[in-house]
Amino acid sequence: MKGLRLYKYEKLCSRTAIGLVFAAGDSATSYPIRAVYRLADAQPVGDTPAQFLITVPKKKVRTAVGRVLMRRRIREAYRLNRQILVPALRTAGKSVDIAFIYLDSRLLPYSTVESRIQAVLAKIAKRLPQETTLNNGNQP
Repeated sequence: MKGLRLYKYEKLCSRTAIGLVFAAGDSATSYPIRAVYRLADAQPVGDTPAQFLITVPKKKVRTAVGRVLMRRRIREAYRLNRQILVPALRTAGKSVDIAFIYLDSRLLPYSTVESRIQAVLAKIAKRLPQETTLNNGNQP
């Protein structure tokens, strides 16, 4: 990962991987953002151990313009704040697939979205060491 650019390989596109995230993933919420994520052993695609997708439900935000606006705000907040999560993943030797889901029906300002994304990424990073110690504790 060079600089702050968002690369194509950082986007979660595989139907199989998306299905696994929603079927067997954990959740972290900081309203109005909910993140469903699935940790795996390190198999980084490209240069990053994290892939993501963003969904803004039509039921919550009725207009396409509003959905695109919120997707852009969430993507930008993730792009600028992914350093909260990525170094922790590299040191733990894990990779993660994340689905960000927007929960509010109102269009919130970028500053609110950014603070919520930071909180969600911090929650995922905080749970990461617990996952690795549990796995290491089971081995004799």
